[in-house]
Amino acid sequence: MSITPLQKRIPVAVLGATGMVGQRFIDLLRDHPWFEIVALAASEQHGGRPYHEAARWRLPNSEMPAAVAQLPVFACRPDALPNVKIVFSALPAEAAGEVELAFARAGVAVFSNAKNYRMAADVPLLIPEVNADHSAALIQQRKQRGWSGCLITNANCSVTPLVMALKPLQQQFGVRKVMVTTMQAISGAGYPGLPSYDILDNVIPYIGGEEEKMEIEARKMLGTWEEGHGFVDAPIVVSAHCNRVATREGHLETVSVELERAVRPEEIIAAWERYVPEPQQLKLPTAPERALLYRREIDRPQTLRDRDAGNGMTATIGRLRPCPILSYKFVVLGHNTIRGAAGGSILNAELCVSKGLIG
Repeated sequence: MSITPLQKRIPVAVLGATGMVGQRFIDLLRDHPWFEIVALAASEQHGGRPYHEAARWRLPNSEMPAAVAQLPVFACRPDALPNVKIVFSALPAEAAGEVELAFARAGVAVFSNAKNYRMAADVPLLIPEVNADHSAALIQQRKQRGWSGCLITNANCSVTPLVMALKPLQQQFGVRKVMVTTMQAISGAGYPGLPSYDILDNVIPYIGGEEEKMEIEARKMLGTWEEGHGFVDAPIVVSAHCNRVATREGHLETVSVELERAVRPEEIIAAWERYVPEPQQLKLPTAPERALLYRREIDRPQTLRDRDAGNGMTATIGRLRPCPILSYKFVVLGHNTIRGAAGGSILNAELCVSKGLIG
């Protein structure tokens, strides 16, 4: 199953375009078959300067797309970006709040990476391979808030690969408890990240707010959307330990999980390998061929070797074995600035377009 290509590309803008996640958006949207970048926005200080003057391109193995180099960088206001149907927001939380609401009120579909509205009662916290049905909340959101735009959030970059790995297990076997320990890349802190003297030869066992986000966001995404009632959290207990390590990109996580019934290891692996959720069925442009990839090597996944699987959009799993405390334990890896940030938001937009929620 696939969807019919759009007759005309949808005009989009990137908010926070000069930052690292903003640059990821720009890089991933180059030559996109559905979306065309027509405007860029950042802080007021750039005053309409061309993008190539306002931003220093920092993505490795990539050059600034020629199509955006001459675009002026405007302020993050709806009146400064006319004729835009979608904005991808890479704004930090301290700047995102009112700006994103202003665009939604102005009739624009806002796809946000910020934490501000993830737990709002009418805002989808969306990973299309996990909870595509939660996008239906946009109908109620528009009705309740009286706007023609909408606001959709993507998940925290550390919880994204976790819930992607958990979803097939929840569907087939039921999940009761989850214990997860993360080894998170420095790019999760944005640019310039952490001082080299703090992170080299070191592991920092604290990332502000990260553990709480993992524990509550997972329950919302693995829960249900009930028309007329809202989001209902999954009855799952999640305990998270979050650590910053000296890798550039890719969050590696060790997970122990308690299932509702006894299963064999090969059943779990089969659940992962046979999982073909809606984005893969629809063949959405940014969806990887395989949402989940199980590696049978004893020492995989590895951050450096596996983070780019599926162009950075696949969650890679390995080392499944019995857990002496819970049922099973395994390792999962996700690319934090692609799958857990810009790529995830773009896939969210593709899903909403495919469902007729944005046009």
